[in-house]
Amino acid sequence: MKRKILLFLFGITVLVAKGQLGGNGTYQFLTVSPNARINGLGGYAIATPDADLHLSGQNPALLRKENDKQLGFSYLNYFTDIGAGELRFAKHFDSLSTTFSAGLQYMSYGNFVRTSPDGQELGTFSAGEYNYHVSAARQYGQFRYGATLKFIYSNLDAYSSLGLAADLGGTWQSEDELTMVAAVISNVGVQVKSYTQGNKEQIPNNLQIGLTKKFAHAPFRFGIVAHNLQQPGKLLYNISDRNIISLETGEPIQDQFTVLQRAMAHMVFNTELILGKTLNFRFGYNILRKREMELSQARSMGGFTWGFGLRISKFQFSYGFGGFIPGRNSNSFSVITNLHDFKKSKPRQ
Repeated sequence: MKRKILLFLFGITVLVAKGQLGGNGTYQFLTVSPNARINGLGGYAIATPDADLHLSGQNPALLRKENDKQLGFSYLNYFTDIGAGELRFAKHFDSLSTTFSAGLQYMSYGNFVRTSPDGQELGTFSAGEYNYHVSAARQYGQFRYGATLKFIYSNLDAYSSLGLAADLGGTWQSEDELTMVAAVISNVGVQVKSYTQGNKEQIPNNLQIGLTKKFAHAPFRFGIVAHNLQQPGKLLYNISDRNIISLETGEPIQDQFTVLQRAMAHMVFNTELILGKTLNFRFGYNILRKREMELSQARSMGGFTWGFGLRISKFQFSYGFGGFIPGRNSNSFSVITNLHDFKKSKPRQ
């Protein structure tokens, strides 16, 4: 059985290794999580061991029995009038020893002015993309494993597309519940219907591994995630804003990256300050985003993220800030509640 599992994971890894990075495929909204906690942790939280339903959006193996009847909603205020959101609900079945969830993720790009070739306004049009997803997860000892199936619909004015994709994830947690190791392969799938005939595009898959460590007598949890491992060392590229022209050739001098720089571009570091069950603070640093958002003439918060979570009565509220460039940062908000908490207690006899 173990041999079959290893062969299966190896086969999936080979398939993912043929994928591409963001910007070269379709359905890029799948790479943007609207969840406040995830955004506050640098955009990746695949190994965060908590009964937070939203975390299963990045790693289906994080679904657990404690998520039973949790209902969650997230909204991301991205740039200008671009917004994203997600609604998610979970249910655990003891008879199947399995936790299920279902939901809808969307991104709206707002309204655009339609013009003729000579600039005459002809009205407006809108664009949006949707991911209808179902997930399932089970536990085997200290291991958890799960999968998510995604039904994707994209509508860009008169053009539309359909796709199917899946996430596969697994976690291992120590007996003292202070350490978790996780691995995820996300967005492995195909474009079923392309925007234009004969122009099929790939979906931006992502191979990730992560680790978190909490200290027994300190309120900190530290985490590290390595992402886009299907393209090792190939995340960095020359940025035209910082090109220096060679006096000899007149051509831009290409950036030369060290092995360490290429390796670190895959890394995201984060930490949580956990102050009991009602309040925590989150911080993250996304090295690739920092590199991509750097401006030669200005300093920015690009790559840095922070947020907090606050429990009030039956609701858990979260806020997340994502740094990009000056004047262009993201704000996300999330709320979770459990329908069990609204049951009226039976009066004592």
